[in-house]
Amino acid sequence: MKSPLYLLTSIGLTFAFAAVFPAGAADVMPAAANVAPPSAPVAPPAVEKGYLKLSFDHLASFSFVVPTGDEGAAAKSADQQIPTNVKSWNGKKAQLVGFMIPVKMEKGLVTEFLLMRNTLACCYGATPSVNEWVTVKMKKGIPPTMDVPVEFYGELKVKAVFENGYLSGIYQLEGERMGDVKG
Repeated sequence: MKSPLYLLTSIGLTFAFAAVFPAGAADVMPAAANVAPPSAPVAPPAVEKGYLKLSFDHLASFSFVVPTGDEGAAAKSADQQIPTNVKSWNGKKAQLVGFMIPVKMEKGLVTEFLLMRNTLACCYGATPSVNEWVTVKMKKGIPPTMDVPVEFYGELKVKAVFENGYLSGIYQLEGERMGDVKG
C-alpha cells in the first residue's frame, strides 16, 4: 500500500512533499524542499480538559531534513532530529487545529486525512516540511470539511513512519472526535 501522500500525488493533486520520495532519494531533491525554516521559540503547550493544545507553531518548531539511506538508518536519523520536548507528546491526548485534506473515505465520510498547517500545499503552493502535517485516522467517519480550519481531538503519536520505504510522516493522530470549525 502506498503512503497517503503518494496517493494524493497519484490522483492529480500537485504535492511536492519530500515524504513521497523513498529514503535515500532526498539527496537528489533541492535542499529547500527538505528543510523547514527554523521557527522562533514557542511557549510550551497549554493543557485544557486533559488535552495538550498543540498548534503548528509547536509541531513545526524545529527544522527537519528528510533523512537518506536505508529505512533503518533513515528512521534513526529522523528520530534524532525530533526534539525531546516534542517526543514527550507521544501517547498524549492532543487538540490540533488545521486544514483537512481527505485521503480515505467510506460511505461519504472521511476516515483518514492529512491535517495541514495551511492550504498553501494544495494544488500549486509551497512544499510543506514533514513537521507541518499530521496523518489523522478517525475511529468513526466524519463529514469532509475542507478550506476552513477545524479542530480535532485524539491521541498523538510522534515518530517517523515509513510505508513501503517512503517516509509518510512523523505525526499521527488517532482521532476521537472533530471539534469546532474555526473559519
